[in-house]
Amino acid sequence: MVSVVHSLQPSRDEAEAFSRLCLGLPEDAAARAGEALELARTAYGEQLLGTGESILQHALGMALIVASLDLDVDARIAALLFAASDHVKDCDERLKVGFGDTVAGLVAGLHRLGSLRPLTRAAAGIGGEGVADMRAQTEILRKMLLAMVDDIRVVMLRLASRVQTLRFLQGQAGEQRAEMARESLLIYAPLANRLGIWHLKWELEDLAFRYLEPETYQRIARMIDEKRSERAGFIDQAVARLQAELAAVGVRAEIYGRPKHIFSIWNKMRGKDIDFDQVYDVRAVRIIVDEVKDCYTALGIVHHLWQPIHGEFDDYISHPKGNFYRSLHTAVAAEDGRALEVQIRTREMHDHAELGVAAHWRYKESGSSAKAVGAYEDKISWLRQLLSWRDEIADSAEWVQQFKRAALDDTIYVLTPQDRVIDLPRGATALDFAYRLHTDLGHRCRGAKIDGHMVPLSTALQSGQRVEIVAIKSGGPSRDWLNPTQGYLATSRARSKVKQWFAAQDEAELLAQGRSQVTRELQREGQSQANLDELAVKLGLKSAEALFLATARGEVGMRAIDVALRGGAEPLPPEPEIHTRKSRAGDSRILVVGVDKLLTQMGKCCKPMPPDAITGFVTRGKGISIHRIDCINFRNMAARNPERVIGAEWGEQSGAVYPVDLTVDAADRQGLLRDISDILSREKINVTAVKTQSRGGVAHMSFVIELAGTAALKRVLSLLHEVPGVIRAARH
Repeated sequence: MVSVVHSLQPSRDEAEAFSRLCLGLPEDAAARAGEALELARTAYGEQLLGTGESILQHALGMALIVASLDLDVDARIAALLFAASDHVKDCDERLKVGFGDTVAGLVAGLHRLGSLRPLTRAAAGIGGEGVADMRAQTEILRKMLLAMVDDIRVVMLRLASRVQTLRFLQGQAGEQRAEMARESLLIYAPLANRLGIWHLKWELEDLAFRYLEPETYQRIARMIDEKRSERAGFIDQAVARLQAELAAVGVRAEIYGRPKHIFSIWNKMRGKDIDFDQVYDVRAVRIIVDEVKDCYTALGIVHHLWQPIHGEFDDYISHPKGNFYRSLHTAVAAEDGRALEVQIRTREMHDHAELGVAAHWRYKESGSSAKAVGAYEDKISWLRQLLSWRDEIADSAEWVQQFKRAALDDTIYVLTPQDRVIDLPRGATALDFAYRLHTDLGHRCRGAKIDGHMVPLSTALQSGQRVEIVAIKSGGPSRDWLNPTQGYLATSRARSKVKQWFAAQDEAELLAQGRSQVTRELQREGQSQANLDELAVKLGLKSAEALFLATARGEVGMRAIDVALRGGAEPLPPEPEIHTRKSRAGDSRILVVGVDKLLTQMGKCCKPMPPDAITGFVTRGKGISIHRIDCINFRNMAARNPERVIGAEWGEQSGAVYPVDLTVDAADRQGLLRDISDILSREKINVTAVKTQSRGGVAHMSFVIELAGTAALKRVLSLLHEVPGVIRAARH
């Protein structure tokens, strides 16, 4: 190792840094690192970064941070060559030949993340779009940074680079330093937290806080320093006392003082609106035991030794947090009144909190929910475990394959021309992107550009691409977009929007057709000035538009319109003989009183089904229409023509199904229609029509489904009410 350093003729500081960089590496790996340093020195020379820092010094500092994380030699070499893409000719090929595909991939990944710098800078600046939008955008951006890499070590290298930058900026006051600090708090510290790289997270937060709030930082630092030795002595005494008491009852425990960082203290003071003296966990210890029962034994001893502080005890073992975090938290007051925070957990709980789904960042990051840890966090946790297991994997090829299988999630992140980050399901196309931005933009979309190049609308998007939509001033979608073989649309949301557009067009066409038919009939009857709304009501319809649609669909004939215009009624056939028999020519499920071989049909307005109370109404030329007794349309028709009402009851069902109108109101969210559809599919219920509309964040959905009776209906409604976000589900 020394001979390598000597051959490079480095400075004393550089040689010392290189020596620390190679700690723990075998001789051949150290030799590779030496070759990388030689290439870096040749390529970078005396050139500086935009911050004013030497590129070579930044590379060395970054590599030392990576080494402190105990990452492998490939990651350390990639840190040394982080800027090679801009300073080495034929970089990718040269790195592959000289250092292998893994190093080349890590350097390329770093270069790709570097292209997002304008986005992170914009996020740190925050415009005037509101706090909620800011949080959403920064969260999507964090996920984008993770999703754009095939190897999670790229993100760790990026974090190391940012820590090195903040260290260098300690002596560089100005707006650039403040910008870097804001960016670090918003983007990079939460990423470090999310990946469990705690000491990088704390250093990022403390340095950023120091630059943004220097007076507050110094004030808290002075308060800590004034009592540092006193606090250390207090912690040592507490640890020794706890060790003795636990050993006396046979509980084996690891106990140590838990350091508190300045940003964390300030965050707690601000969040709880308290003074420094009220921050109980400035003095804190953690107790790690073998079994759950030992946790409660230790808790009893802590509360026996010191007075518990009211309201400062949390049992996250019996009642874990929503992110599965488990531990006992308590705060106690010593004999002299000083507070001590104590955390108690098993080794398994501790490892889970450090590496697993507990995801400590959930309750540390402001504005984030502590509920519903999803697949995204699970996969991040698995990646973290993969990193910790790297030394156990002998075959490096197996290591690479495991990383490739550990896709971060099924989401891609693309950019608008205004640098807004949009998240879409993996496989989404340029046309899906247009509909995600705005429904009307999707309808008018005729082309797309990806990174400035025109592409087909069916082009699948990749994370990090900038997408621009080319649209006409007016127009609508093509029916080809709904053809799955042509691959225009991959998201159900976009397909639904296209279907709704065509449904609206079909309805508009029917309206025009019905309007024309009714107008011609009114003109023929010399009633062109007739009030159409009143005419519709006479026919048992709600409005003139309903009349036009019913006429176009053949539900209302010209003769019925003529009768309604005259205000009279046609003479009915002679009163039928009163007896009950099944209508063979009509619907065999209906027993109609006094009528034989007479056509029967279900009323489309109320869609009756067993065991609804029903009745019949004699129509003109369409036999008997069967309605629910409480049907508004039936009541209106019966009030005008009581002589047409005829009794009806259900016959034998024999497995028949009936159409039913369902309405569902729910808080609009992605995946809502899918969740409802899953329930209907699971219950083996046929859906014949769907219509959805969203207003003010509330989705209004109408379904036509087929059921055997009200028992099945009650079950469906009960299941729908269990879907997250559903406000109301009812039969229409």
